[in-house]
Amino acid sequence: MRLLVLLFGLAAALPAPEPAPPVSDDAAPREFVQAVEFPYYLYPRPLWERELVWLKTIGIRTVEFSIPWNWHQVDSATCDFTGRTSPRRDLIGFLRLLRRLDMRAWIRPLPPVRGWANNGYPAWIAPVAADRKSVRPWLHELEEVLTPLTEKHGGPIAFVEDGASLLDAPPPPPPISIVSAQDAAAMLRGRQALAVAHGSLLWEDVEDALYPAGWEKTGGALYRPGAVSLNGDERPTVAALRRNAALLRHWGELLPGMRSEGSRAVKLPIGKLPPGVTAVELVSRSAGTASAISISNDRALPFQGDLRAWDPFEKRAVVIPGVEVAPRETLWLPVNVALGPGGLCRDCSNFSNAEHIVYATAELESIEFENGTLAFEFAAPAAAEVVLQLARKPEGPYLAGGHPLEFDFDDKTLRVRLKIPQGKGPGRQVRVALAIEPPDSSAFFEDAKRLVIGQDNIISTSYSSEELAGRSRLRMPDGFSAKAVKESPTAIDYAITVPPDSLHGDWADFAIEADGVPLGRARLQLFRPASVRLPDAIRLHFGAAELAVDPPIVPIDATAGRTVDVTVRNNSPQIQTFTIEPAADGFQCLPERTELNIGAVLERVASFRVFPGGATPGLHDWSLRFSGGTKLDFPARFLVIPRGQTVAWSADLDGDGSPEWVLENTKVRAVFSAQDGGRWLEFVWKDSNLNVLAESGALVGSGPVEVRADGPALEFTGKDWKRTVRLTDAALAIEQDKPLAPETLATGKHNEITLQVKRESPQRAVYTLAK
Repeated sequence: MRLLVLLFGLAAALPAPEPAPPVSDDAAPREFVQAVEFPYYLYPRPLWERELVWLKTIGIRTVEFSIPWNWHQVDSATCDFTGRTSPRRDLIGFLRLLRRLDMRAWIRPLPPVRGWANNGYPAWIAPVAADRKSVRPWLHELEEVLTPLTEKHGGPIAFVEDGASLLDAPPPPPPISIVSAQDAAAMLRGRQALAVAHGSLLWEDVEDALYPAGWEKTGGALYRPGAVSLNGDERPTVAALRRNAALLRHWGELLPGMRSEGSRAVKLPIGKLPPGVTAVELVSRSAGTASAISISNDRALPFQGDLRAWDPFEKRAVVIPGVEVAPRETLWLPVNVALGPGGLCRDCSNFSNAEHIVYATAELESIEFENGTLAFEFAAPAAAEVVLQLARKPEGPYLAGGHPLEFDFDDKTLRVRLKIPQGKGPGRQVRVALAIEPPDSSAFFEDAKRLVIGQDNIISTSYSSEELAGRSRLRMPDGFSAKAVKESPTAIDYAITVPPDSLHGDWADFAIEADGVPLGRARLQLFRPASVRLPDAIRLHFGAAELAVDPPIVPIDATAGRTVDVTVRNNSPQIQTFTIEPAADGFQCLPERTELNIGAVLERVASFRVFPGGATPGLHDWSLRFSGGTKLDFPARFLVIPRGQTVAWSADLDGDGSPEWVLENTKVRAVFSAQDGGRWLEFVWKDSNLNVLAESGALVGSGPVEVRADGPALEFTGKDWKRTVRLTDAALAIEQDKPLAPETLATGKHNEITLQVKRESPQRAVYTLAK
């Protein structure tokens, strides 16, 4: 038994794994899987790491995606899985990134692919005529590439849907419930899936989707909004995903051992639940674990009342008083949740089997016990309470949301009643902590919050006695190293080195252990030494949505030059000095170098005056060289624009492997694709960064076109037509040797900018911006 307790303790000290199969009756499903759709081919390659780290941080460990056959089959004889022809085709790099993050992949290797050209089939295969024989070559290609990347070979591929025979990986557990993160009822629909207590829950439309030019399904849009923008900003609809992810971080491991008792088990003490309010009880298959009530209010009025449920282990009814559920809201209320190792807390070996949470009127997400203190994380849309059944009176104090509060203890029943304040933020989270007893021994991390990648980081620890300090050791993730320095008989500093290939924003779990028992824990976030951005760099627009261009491009006047601001954030917990040197051949930068002293976790701006000298109009590579606080070469580009003239230039702005073409002067910028008949992507008034085109752009056709620059103009050549686009001041003139498509733009005001549309003839149109 002591060994089992030790194993449970070690599991809690390490990063939380994806839910594992419980030991229960044969009818129980092996696990509950929650996944987020992440179609890598619909997202620029430089942003994969940022978004996957964010998903892992909120509690998602599995991502689902199709593998479009016609996207990777670049010709009849060649497939690209490494990004040779487009960064977004780097499937191998994507899977390796998942493995570095200890995340799992749920793949769909066969068409159809949602919203994708020809449903994912190559042009030579009609979807209606596809059969097993026709897809055999594709499956053979995938088998060779993906077999070494399955979980059984140490890779991230855990599930294969619609093609399980392809790889040695199972299909995702059925049934599969699909919820759009853009759905206003996403929270309710997600909880309906949990109430089944088995299967898989798949979240779609989480990230903004940006199709590679020419690859969206016929009639589809190039840009598809999600719950998280291309810049990483969270829209309000993402709250449902956050809540579910936080809940399943710990409950997901218990769900396979729970069975749904249905709505019959949950009632009001008198009468019935009102229409639109449903409550389902999920009961543990064995005593000493956890049960819960999932209550949803799918109506416009709030629900408030008592709930009566049946406790099959206590063999009696339990009444949960004062439950409040807002309109279109849902709660996961704990009932008879063990405080011992069989429940949510893996380090609660100090508690007997009889000690448990009787109920709570807020949503319980996690339980921790450390140094004699019992802590709970709740999602509390409204003020609530939790009742504990203990074996002794707690010593106190009680902290709720960072503030001390009184707690009620009944000497006869040995029950504790704790008030839970309303939570804050989109997840409505609040943390409460009750001191149960003075620990025999204790150890703490002193104000440890973050680690800097590739550098030594000093983390201080303290101990209740010299003997405990001498017996202690630091547990850390693989790849990390630490050197102990004894500062005093009861204090040890650790110089921790973070592996240089760690990912910015990821987390690492540490624990102080003595005699095989974890005493103190710290979950530390990992950061690059510095974050750098150029605020004046251009962004590619899809309607109002913006995409940062990589590497960043800064426009510069060919005569007067410009001041370039560089924002540097010091991610270290100590003051750092950064030396910055711009390196741009043919350009003069003043000053030639500058030093910035930046406080801990703060940012400052360094400014350079840049003169292009005799640099030719167009794009020029340059970089910022950092030394001191970090060693870094930050690549960027200058766009030199002669005063009063227009420059035609080209670059892959959306990272899909196909370059865009741009006409730009000091006032406006117009961007065009070489696909979709030369789709006009954006028309931007640069002073206010306002784009007047819709998300789908304008002049949308079909197929690729040839584009070439002719001085300050662009020439587009299609199959049987030719178009010339010229930018003069703030007017864009478009002429075509055949009649232009029907007009989709109209004269009108866009904030402070007016767009004037004039069709001078069937073959000529002029679009003018004015303030």
